[in-house]
Amino acid sequence: MRLDRYLFRQLVLTLVLVAVSLACVVWLSQSLRYVEMVVNRGLSAWMFLYFTTLLLPTMVAIVLPIALFTAILFIYNKLTIDSELVVMRALGISHFALARPALVLAGITTVATFALTTWLVPASYRAFKDLQFTIKSSYSGVLIQEGVFNTLLDGITVYVRSRTADGELLGIIIHDGRAATKPITMMAERGALIFGPTGPRVVMFNGNRHEVEPDGRLSLLHFERYTFDIAVMSASGQRGGGRNAAELYIRELLDPPPGSSDSTVRRWYAEAHYRLATPLLCLSLGILALAFLLSGDHNRRGQTIRIAGAVVAAVVVEAAFIAVRNQANIEPALVWGMYLVALVPVGAGLYVLGGFRRPRRGAVAAGAG
Repeated sequence: MRLDRYLFRQLVLTLVLVAVSLACVVWLSQSLRYVEMVVNRGLSAWMFLYFTTLLLPTMVAIVLPIALFTAILFIYNKLTIDSELVVMRALGISHFALARPALVLAGITTVATFALTTWLVPASYRAFKDLQFTIKSSYSGVLIQEGVFNTLLDGITVYVRSRTADGELLGIIIHDGRAATKPITMMAERGALIFGPTGPRVVMFNGNRHEVEPDGRLSLLHFERYTFDIAVMSASGQRGGGRNAAELYIRELLDPPPGSSDSTVRRWYAEAHYRLATPLLCLSLGILALAFLLSGDHNRRGQTIRIAGAVVAAVVVEAAFIAVRNQANIEPALVWGMYLVALVPVGAGLYVLGGFRRPRRGAVAAGAG
């Protein structure tokens, strides 16, 4: 029992360190994609930090199986290098007993990943998308750069020649190309950005509005005053299509609304089973690492070959899991392949760990010498 606590403590500390490091690296790489919200939209640093932190549960769910695999490889290889594993085997401790703390940690990690994929990931990603929509619809144009074509929303571009000291905009061009068959372009001599009850809007004076009809005819409207409501436009265009699969809970994915297309049903079905199967990768990769490092006799030359074999096997499992997951979007029956890919290494690894007899003290001692 004391030995189990000793191994478990080292595994937990290494797992936390690796998981936090990997999550921070992934978070940093992803957060750089949204720096433009600070630069071009006037988003505060605190709001930017909160906004990007909502992506962390998704990242943690991805890195946890890899972090567990790395922690087990590192700790058991370190035990071998320090001859601690040799002493434990000399005492007659079986492979399965040596693996027990890692198996317990793999089980805990599997449960934690299951909680992430089924609840926290969709909840946080839903909050992320809602906040992203709010930022785009409420903060759009807070900082419109002069002499630059500013993309405020998808399909909406604003150009301002200059801005006066009191905030008046001069030389305004707004292009709304979200409707590919009816693009609209507005030009005005001057205008201003104001905030109404529904969000930001651009009020233009002395200009014209060009709209190309589906049949190719050009419709021209001259105006003295025209208001372009950015918030209303974004509300109808940005979130009008509803939530995507990553924002939905398992029960919602398995029960699509009536009238959903076949491709949507297949994609949601595959996403639901992907969320359910992903936690099994913690067991799969963890047991793979144990099976490679604890099988066979002690080798004084080191375990480089075994570590390399474990890494190759883990890469094959991850690649096969992703490949089956992508194909499941096309053929729903393949969703069961994700469970198969994750569970076959579990069964094979447990067979290896339990199939070896307890080492004889004399034989291990002789091998150690």
